[in-house]
Amino acid sequence: QVQLVESGGGLVQPGGSLRLSCAASGSIRSINHMGWYRQAPGKQRELVAIFTSGGRANYADSVKGRFTISSDIAKKTVYLQMSSLKPEDTAVYYCKAEIVGTMVYDYWGQGTQVTVSS
Repeated sequence: QVQLVESGGGLVQPGGSLRLSCAASGSIRSINHMGWYRQAPGKQRELVAIFTSGGRANYADSVKGRFTISSDIAKKTVYLQMSSLKPEDTAVYYCKAEIVGTMVYDYWGQGTQVTVSS
């Protein structure tokens, strides 16, 4: 059983910062890639930032220069530092990982709400 547990969401004013965390646990041999998606009301889920299997970080154009993805491999944890937040960043943020256990499978976290509002 593999789980992704997110934390760190909340309410923040425009221009503020938040840090999200996502920890993977369970029967994990390796993680091919791990990152963050988001879904705003009435919109499709979209990629925010992700580490590829080669360790390269990819970002959505809308967050480049404001968000930074990082990881702690030993803790199987990925972080998303969000700065200069805008109201349009309001969404449920989901962690996603392609995990190698007994099979290779995509796992999603339960989501954490980020609201940017004054």
